[in-house]
Amino acid sequence: MKRIAILGSTGSIGRSTLSVVESYPDRFQIATLAAGGNVEAAVEQASHWKPRVLSLANEPDADIARTRLRDLGFKEIEVVHGAAGTVQVATHPEVDFVVSAIVGVAGLQATYQAVRAGKTVGLANKECLVVAGELIVAEARKQGKTLLPIDSEHNAVHQCLRGGRMEEVAHIWLTASGGPFLKTPKSEFTSITVEQALNHPTWKMGKRITIDSATLMNKGFEVIEACRLFNVPASQVQVIVHPQSTIHSMVEFVDGSILAQFSVTDMRLPILYALAHPERIPSDMRFPVMDLRHLDFCPPDMSKFPCLRLAYQAAEAGGAMTIALNAADEVAVAAFLEERIGFDEIPQIVEDVMSATPVGSLESINKVLVLDAEARQLANDMVRQRSRSVSPVRAIP
Repeated sequence: MKRIAILGSTGSIGRSTLSVVESYPDRFQIATLAAGGNVEAAVEQASHWKPRVLSLANEPDADIARTRLRDLGFKEIEVVHGAAGTVQVATHPEVDFVVSAIVGVAGLQATYQAVRAGKTVGLANKECLVVAGELIVAEARKQGKTLLPIDSEHNAVHQCLRGGRMEEVAHIWLTASGGPFLKTPKSEFTSITVEQALNHPTWKMGKRITIDSATLMNKGFEVIEACRLFNVPASQVQVIVHPQSTIHSMVEFVDGSILAQFSVTDMRLPILYALAHPERIPSDMRFPVMDLRHLDFCPPDMSKFPCLRLAYQAAEAGGAMTIALNAADEVAVAAFLEERIGFDEIPQIVEDVMSATPVGSLESINKVLVLDAEARQLANDMVRQRSRSVSPVRAIP
């Protein structure tokens, strides 16, 4: 029986993980949950799964959840809050496997501490590896633990790599759907609305990751993740646009052989792979191979999607530059969603913040958080300078 902690249990990945656990009650058990600020969902999950510890984002929410759980007769569930509470969830002695799925750097400290505590970690949080991958990977190696990617692309790479040794790898190929603006002329980017940008052709995701997919920044983050996870330089990680999103990633070996992984576009499958690793266990998630007709591929247009170019630059520089990339992007995307800046201004702000950030190495997670705060402040200042006085498009509720 593998005992699971979920960081971000009320989010999309968290809910999918709970669905997988529910399908395999003889293999997996929920030990602890960190649920953010959704009190209603947190109480419902805790009532059903009865974790040892439940963490909420802040103290008032934790007080409400604690009272409700006691009224429901679940006095034995310890309710905690904040960053310290999330760390408690991730490092609890009864936990074997931690699913890191909190969006942004909020889950960074807990993920790092989970690795330090010798837990096996399944990473669904891009930001952890983007901003502090060097530190997390080094600690995982020190602990002798494998970091298992849940992100579908890196999960696919991990599966393909079982067919060869790392020294035999020529290139890692990450596929990208191209987002909703693959065929949109660059000249029309200034008039792109929030509603249009949130209309992803393949996946249903949170708002930030959907916008990042539209700018291809999400794929840029994945390039950095691949460099950290698989210990390869950025030059060995290639991005290819594949609108059908059938092939999730490929690995090209030195002899010219290419292994590709494809499956249904259901996040439960990479979650199951990570939870069950190194085993493969039966599931009902079947890809209809007979329906496969054609696959399209094309190179990404980095002049139209400069966020991808900026991510490659950050991957090569490492250290503080990846922190600046992520922080500036998060601030700029939030400003776009609030209609304070245009879609085309997102990469401009990111590039400006990166240009103003000195290259530096990372000594600790605390240093990462300090640099992150500085980059966010700089990005917010740039957003204020650019903010539109009149909203150009209708706000999305």
